[in-house]
Amino acid sequence: MKTLAQKILDAHLVSGRAQAGEQVEIKMDQTLTQDATGTMAYMQLEAMGVDQVKTELSVSYVDHNTLQSGYMNADDHAYLQSVAAKHGVYFSKAGNGICHQLHLERFAKPGKTLIGSDSHTPTGGAMAMIAIGAGGLDVAKAMAGIPYRIPYPKIVEVRLTGELGHGVSAKDIILELLRLQSVKGGVGRIYEYTGPGVKTLSVYQRATITNMGAELGATTSVFPSDEITREFLKRQQREQDYVPLKADEGAVYDATIEIDLSALKPAAACPNSPDNIQAVEALQGKKVDQVAIGSCTNSGYEDLMKVAAILKGRKIAENVSLVISPGSRQVMRKLIQNGAFATFVDAGARILECTCGPCIGMGQSPKSEGVSLRTFNRNFYGRSGTLSAEVYLVSPETAAASAITGVFTDPTTLDYEDTFAPEPSYVDDSLIYAPSKQPEQVEVQFGPNIKPLPINESLPASFAKRVVIKLEDNITTDHIAPAGAKVLP
Repeated sequence: MKTLAQKILDAHLVSGRAQAGEQVEIKMDQTLTQDATGTMAYMQLEAMGVDQVKTELSVSYVDHNTLQSGYMNADDHAYLQSVAAKHGVYFSKAGNGICHQLHLERFAKPGKTLIGSDSHTPTGGAMAMIAIGAGGLDVAKAMAGIPYRIPYPKIVEVRLTGELGHGVSAKDIILELLRLQSVKGGVGRIYEYTGPGVKTLSVYQRATITNMGAELGATTSVFPSDEITREFLKRQQREQDYVPLKADEGAVYDATIEIDLSALKPAAACPNSPDNIQAVEALQGKKVDQVAIGSCTNSGYEDLMKVAAILKGRKIAENVSLVISPGSRQVMRKLIQNGAFATFVDAGARILECTCGPCIGMGQSPKSEGVSLRTFNRNFYGRSGTLSAEVYLVSPETAAASAITGVFTDPTTLDYEDTFAPEPSYVDDSLIYAPSKQPEQVEVQFGPNIKPLPINESLPASFAKRVVIKLEDNITTDHIAPAGAKVLP
C-alpha cells in the first residue's frame, strides 16, 4: 500500500532505494525557470553543450525582474527568449503572468514530476504532481536529462475534515499548519493532503496551500487528482490531461496531522516570519497603511472574485493604499469581462501588471514604519524594501476587509456574497511562444551584463580552505539572493 507521493516518486525512480533518508535519483518530466534565476540556469545548460532539452516539457517564464529601470532586465529577457527558442524551451513573455499560476493553468499534469528554479515550484502539487523547487544548476541538469538526487522524503499525512466557514480561506489552512509545524517542520518531508475536507477545496485553494508548503521547509506538498481536478482542467480546455490519482487504502504515513476546517478562523503571519501566527481577531483595530493583493499564492480567479465581492459598492479607507496584481493575463481578462476589474478600480485600488511585483520587492515598498497586509507567502525582514515596515501575511478576504476599514478586520464580521459564477472557460496562450522549428538558425542574444561562465577544472579528491562565513539558523531565500529592484537584477 503506497501513499500518493510514493506512487509518483517510485514511478520516476532511476536509482536508489525507496526508503526515507536513502539517496535516490528521480527522473524529472518537466522544468520551469523564472528570469531572476533562469538566466544562469540556461547559461549552465549551454555550458554543458546540450543542443535540445531532454524533458517532456520545459518552460521559461519572465515574471520577477519586469521593472525595467535600466537595460539589464530587458537584456536578460532578450537572452531568455532567444535561448529558449534555440534549445527547445517554451517562453512566457513579461506581463503574461506569474510562473506558478501559469504553469498550473496551462502545463501541470497529474502524476508528473516538475523541478523549477524557484522555491515555490511546489504549487504544482495542487495538480497531483511531485513539484520541487531547486537551484538553477539542478534545473539545468534536469533539462539535460540528468536525474535529480535527493534523500527519499518522509511522507506526512495532513487529514482535512469539515468545511471552511464564511470569511475563512485556504490561506488560513496553511497558516495553521505553519503554526503547528514551524518553518523548519517540513525539512525532508512531503505533506500529503487527505480526508473528506479535500473535496471541498478548489484547485486554486489547493495551490495556495502547496505554494506555502515551501515555508514549512518541505520537499513539496501534494493533493490527490479527483473530479475537482478534472473540472479545473476542463475549464482550461485540456481535460485530456486528467488522470485520477490518490493514495491506496491503508497507506501508511510517517506522521499524521488532523485539521478541522470548520474550526479555523482568519489568521495572520506577523513580522518577520511565516510561522509567527496570530488570529486576526487578536489584531483587530490595528491601523493599516498598505494592502497588497496578488503573488503566486493568492492571485487566482477565485481569490480575486472574493476580493471583488468584499469591495463591491465600498471604498478603501483614506489611510490605505491598495494594490492588486492578477496572477495571469488570462485571469485579468476574465475579471475585465465579468466586471470585477471595474469593482477594483471603483473601490480605489491601484492595478499592477500580472507579475510577482511587490512580493519580490519590485516596487510598492511601504512607508517608514508602515503596516502592510499582503496576500503573499513571505514576510522576511527587509523583503518589502522598507526595513522598518511591519509586514503581515493574510488571506485575500482579510486583506480586502482591512482595506475598506483602514484597520485589521476579521472578514467573518462582514456581510458579502461567498459564491459567484464559475470561472469562464477562456484560454489565452498568445504570449507563450513555442521553441523554434529551426533552432540552428537562432542567434542567442547576449547583453553586456551577461558574462560567459568560467571554465573550471575538475575538483580534486580533497582540499583545505578557510571558512569565511558561518550563518545562523533560518536562512531565507532573501539571504541567498536579496529581493528588490536594486539588487536582484
